[in-house]
Amino acid sequence: MRAWNFSAGPAAIPEEVLQKAKQELVEYGSQQASIMEISHRSKAYEAVAFGARDNLRSLLNIPSDYEILFLQGGATLQFALLPLNFAHEKATEHIITGAWSKKAHAEASKLGQANILASSEDSNFTHLPGLKDLACSDDAAYLHYADNETIHGVAFNAVPEFSLPKFVDMSSIILGKEINVSDYDLIYAGAQKNIGPAGLTVVIARKSLLETCNEKLPNILNLQKHAENDSMLNTPPTFAWYLAGLVFEWLIKKGGIGTIEQQNNEKAAVLYEFIDNSDFYSNPVNKNCRSIMNVPFILGNPELDSVFLEESKQAGLLNLKGHRSVGGMRASLYNAIPLAAVHDLINFMESFEKKNA
Repeated sequence: MRAWNFSAGPAAIPEEVLQKAKQELVEYGSQQASIMEISHRSKAYEAVAFGARDNLRSLLNIPSDYEILFLQGGATLQFALLPLNFAHEKATEHIITGAWSKKAHAEASKLGQANILASSEDSNFTHLPGLKDLACSDDAAYLHYADNETIHGVAFNAVPEFSLPKFVDMSSIILGKEINVSDYDLIYAGAQKNIGPAGLTVVIARKSLLETCNEKLPNILNLQKHAENDSMLNTPPTFAWYLAGLVFEWLIKKGGIGTIEQQNNEKAAVLYEFIDNSDFYSNPVNKNCRSIMNVPFILGNPELDSVFLEESKQAGLLNLKGHRSVGGMRASLYNAIPLAAVHDLINFMESFEKKNA
């Protein structure tokens, strides 16, 4: 029997999607072979891949002057590919709000000058740094930040207002809320949160930006070369791309991103309200920048952490352990987690509090 999976990633995939993949696993359509076994150059697979791309464009209302890439290497590879492709020996600017934006800055620092425009590390990433009256370097190549920090549970509630091209890591929020893609020059996201299984990374970028990629790079590192080859410069992660397509179809059936965002807001509000009204649990993040996807919480007595995790697992609530750098607990409420799962979590937390407070 399946349990509620609150993992931060690889994360829950809608059961409806898994069931469809199960039905098609051995033989896809009329191909007499699995989707994993047919050529990525075949008409059958191109229909799957490009159908997924078109559905993603529709879900996010991606303008026609943006390319959509399905790549390998995870979001972490993009930490290096962005400065390699677009810095052009200029500095890059970074807003650091958690572990992932910090890692992106560290990778960019290895390849050139990477300025820290603002950081909230002094508060252990429990709030967003003030950006008012700050100025980016006039000749910087781009501004980078993470819209939602998976580990620390901090999220932007507005797009930073700077004139530089904006490159944003949306790994743990993409498809979870409505966005205006035109506010950004490049969006990237690891798939293993709201898109599908690990092994796939989506990049959404202005075509005019891709035309400026560093031509001295090997083709496999050049994002424009990937665009010119429809994300098939080399053999792509075909099964992960196929599953992402099934997730996009599921989202469309559910009513699109607007409907999903309403559900996500409700799930997060219910859990935060319970935590805030508890004397046993607490959330360290300022209320004005709390993530709707990743909710860290701390027990009143840390010595009970292991007991909480063992008993929650027995109750069918999986992967609630917080990241090792933060401790405590974390519930990730991605699109595949229904409101019923959140209520079951709260019921368990309430019972645990009564027993141990």
